[in-house]
Amino acid sequence: MRRVCLTLPTHRECAATIAAVSEEAAYGAREFGVEVHLLVLDSSPAPVLAAHRAAVAALPPAPGVTVHHLDEDGQRGFLREAIGRSAAADPDRLLELLLPARVSYGACTDRAFLIAQALGCTSVHRRDSDSRYQSFEGRPVFPLHQELTFLGRPADEVKGRATRHRVAPGTGDRPVAVVGGSFVGEMSVDIAEIHDRDPDVYRELVGLSIPDDCPAIWRGHLVEESFRGAGDTAFDGDRTTLAPVSPTRVDMCNVALDHEVYSRVPLPPATDTIGTDYFLLGLAHDARLPGVQHNRHIVNFHTAERRTDAGFLAYQLRFARFLLAKTYLNAVHARTTAAGDTLLDGENRLRPSAVAEFVRESLARDPEENAHRLGTIERAYRRLGGRYAEVADALAARRDTLPAEVRGGMADFAFLLDHWQALTRACADTGLSVTR
Repeated sequence: MRRVCLTLPTHRECAATIAAVSEEAAYGAREFGVEVHLLVLDSSPAPVLAAHRAAVAALPPAPGVTVHHLDEDGQRGFLREAIGRSAAADPDRLLELLLPARVSYGACTDRAFLIAQALGCTSVHRRDSDSRYQSFEGRPVFPLHQELTFLGRPADEVKGRATRHRVAPGTGDRPVAVVGGSFVGEMSVDIAEIHDRDPDVYRELVGLSIPDDCPAIWRGHLVEESFRGAGDTAFDGDRTTLAPVSPTRVDMCNVALDHEVYSRVPLPPATDTIGTDYFLLGLAHDARLPGVQHNRHIVNFHTAERRTDAGFLAYQLRFARFLLAKTYLNAVHARTTAAGDTLLDGENRLRPSAVAEFVRESLARDPEENAHRLGTIERAYRRLGGRYAEVADALAARRDTLPAEVRGGMADFAFLLDHWQALTRACADTGLSVTR
């Protein structure tokens, strides 16, 4: 029986989301006859963790669904055993990258990939704690429906099920590697207030995320489109496009990846940096792996924690680090775009060695480039005034260290790439027995 992993990483209260995602798991098992492993990776503080344990314990049993709720101690124990089996040269560094003390959007998903390997799953389907499902005709709109319909099957085999398709010649035998939708509701990145306060500063900051060689005719359009998802588009019936999926068209709260992608290449484990978890989406697109974009968009919302002074500052600093990381990520993307089909081996699988080479090449960039970029970001925040000036002060205090930290995050990614396949093989041998 096909086995899949529906995962919800969290570090904040989301009992309602746990219940909703469990309904999606039951739907997948019931409608598609698959075995669904619902994996809640919980890094929440103790009181919230206790509430989540109660929420998981209260979930009604569903045929074909197994629930795994792992706190950080449980995750750490699993990782230690798997890393030990992998015979990594520096196990402590590997463990720190995969389970860092600080927030890492890439590392939490990497842990889901590894545990899915241990569970024998053929795919990972990711949701987020700050989102919920749309409804249509009185029923929740579950993205899992499209994910299970298309993922892992050769493009030529499923193109008749898609509303439209663009399967390039010579790629029809490649399996669908990515299935994703976007979101409606609040922006995925909490910068709407910046746009309202000063549209010019907004364009300057968001523009830093776009490659420098992007034609001017496209730049303004991309700035306006970034982080907005599907806007306020309500679901009114299924529409799907079979083609390599652009990472700008889907959201990580609403995406599924085939194991042939994540078992070979991980996500960057950078800490306190938004956006790095989209790396595999861009890589699959550049390699011309088929994907499916659907319109079962998830509803995004911002939690109350982001509105606190501490939450606001932390999130804006994560956004700033993302803008610095894009110096390296855009350089890698330029190489993967040029590489195209050569990113794949003779069996249409990603070549990790090629990706690692491009990541290491990006590290040769002049450090002054990011020092200058940090100055631009700092000045932009200072022009916004108010509490944004506090962000500028925090960036100024880190002026001598932040660019090196961001570069170090990419060096860590290269290290993880070198060890990833041995680690995923070790996870398959390790297995996982913890449930509920």
